[in-house]
Order: sequence, then structure tokens, then C-alpha cells
Amino acid sequence: MLKTGIFVDAENIRICGGYGMRYNVLTGLAGCGNSVLLRANSYIAEDRERTKDPEYRAKLYHYHDVIRQCGFKVIKKFVKHFLDDEGILTTKANADMDLAIDALLQARNLDRIILLTGDGDFVRLVLALQNMGCRVEVIGFKNVSNALRETADSYISGYLVPGLLPVTSPENDEELKGRLRGVAVSYKADRGFGFMRYYRLSEQGLRPETLFFHCSQAVDVNDAMFLDSSNIFEFSLYRNPENENRLEAREIRHVTGDRPEHVS
Repeated sequence: MLKTGIFVDAENIRICGGYGMRYNVLTGLAGCGNSVLLRANSYIAEDRERTKDPEYRAKLYHYHDVIRQCGFKVIKKFVKHFLDDEGILTTKANADMDLAIDALLQARNLDRIILLTGDGDFVRLVLALQNMGCRVEVIGFKNVSNALRETADSYISGYLVPGLLPVTSPENDEELKGRLRGVAVSYKADRGFGFMRYYRLSEQGLRPETLFFHCSQAVDVNDAMFLDSSNIFEFSLYRNPENENRLEAREIRHVTGDRPEHVS
């Protein structure tokens, strides 16, 4: 049984495309297959100047409570306000050091760590955890450091983890409810078709699947976008009666680019 820990760089995730992320999906992912969740930490910035506003404070603390109800420990990093050398007011609330120290200490009792961030400053932490014998899996959204992707034992875009971010569902889809996100693979631009790779979350973990699509089912998408594996698409599943009732991707639209940052 793999002992798993989750460490969330919440501020990085929030500003890099992960706003509204569902923490309960993370705990479900950590508990799949031959794995048990032992530690789950989320590092969140809190501005005590803003929490003087009762309405804002109530909203923020409710959000913290929701995270705790998902099984996470909330570690707060209070925002600091100061004037720089030019007299400009700046703010700082960096929880990188807190996350790194906690991960190193708690990794002594862990086999697997799921790290949610795109910050290349964590490359050294990933290497240290690997040297301690831990498997490190990174999940990020936008602006993910290329060095971080390459250093991790595995990387997956948070957009592709089913349910981690809300996905719009078509009103008339009763047989196959919900929309999915995936990336185009093996696209034949001269013939206008290819295959979409997406993931399903099962008791065994994330399972990759592929299905056929035709470019005519995409709106405002060109061949170059399908040929770029960093682009992420949202689509509906459709059973085509003219092709032995096989599944196809329909109503395809471009969601976002997941191109890595080339700076560490």
C-alpha cells in the first residue's frame, strides 16, 4: 500500500488557471488503486487587512472550511505589506519555504507525493524528495515550469483530471452526461481527422483513453491548434450509429493552452 501525501501551492494554482479547483477530487485521486492518503496540506495566503471586512472574512473562512472538510490541513501564510526603495507599496506572501520544509519532514513516512504547483522553484524540492525514495507526481494548470515537468516522475495538466475543474455539461445529453477535456493526438491535417486523448478516474486511478474526432466538429479551431499538443479541448461524447455505434468527440472547443514555461 502506497502512503500518499498531497501538497498544494494554492496561490500559484489560483493565479495560474486553477481557480475553483475541487479539493475532494484530489483526495479521491490520492486514494485510488494501491494507495492511501496520509497527509493533505494546502498553503493559502491571507491578507489580514482585507479580512477586517466582515463580508470578505466570512467568505474566505467558509472557503477554508470547505477545504478542511475535504480532508486538508490549511496552512496560512499572512500577506505582508511594505514600501520598496521607491516608495511603492508592495505585498508578499510566499509559502514556498513552508511547503518545502513540511514536505521534506513528512516525506519520511510517505511513498508518493502529489505536488500541485507550476513554480520552477520547487525543482530542487522534487529532487530531494526523490532522493528520499518518494515518487513525486506534479499537477499544474498554466505557466508550468518546463524544468518542473521534466524533473517530476509524472506530470499531468489539471485540466485533464476529471472533475478537478468544473466542465460545462450540455442540457440534452442524457445518455452520456457531462463534457470532457483532452488533447489532440495523431492528427492528420490533410484528411481532417485525428484522435483525442482524455482520462477517466477509476478505482485503479487515472486511465487514459482515446477516441476519434473530425475537424468539422470544432468551432474556431484550425489545424495548427490540433497539431500543438499543448492545446486542451473540451468536447462531448457521441455514439455514431453510422460507425458501429462507436464513441466520437463532438462539439469540440478550445479551452486553453498548456504550453510550459521554458524558464525554471
